[in-house]
Amino acid sequence: MKKNTKRILYFSAFILTLLIEIYIAVFVRDRFIRPYIGDVLSVMVVYFFIHIFWPDRCKWLPLYVFLFAVCVEITQYFHLAKLLELDQNRVLSIILGGSFDWIDIICYGAGCCVIWALSLI
Repeated sequence: MKKNTKRILYFSAFILTLLIEIYIAVFVRDRFIRPYIGDVLSVMVVYFFIHIFWPDRCKWLPLYVFLFAVCVEITQYFHLAKLLELDQNRVLSIILGGSFDWIDIICYGAGCCVIWALSLI
């Protein structure tokens, strides 16, 4: 498959997954989809976004995305947004998150397992 075709596929997957994430964030108020499925999808959004620019297969990319997500979660543990005085910016506060949760890390791992399985196809 040509690189440009791969880029289009990854861009489409990125947009679709991002739109689902936005829909969940804006309209879903439950105790399962928003907190858990949203975290699973968040690592998929990052994965597809990276693949737009590097469309060739990288077998370690799911692991790198997982490590990145864990680093973001650790910044939440230390309240980095508040320390950097970024908590007043709504967009940055949403991106960086506000609370640490071990279950989020499990959800990131599940999402990365899904993208790893997809990468084998």
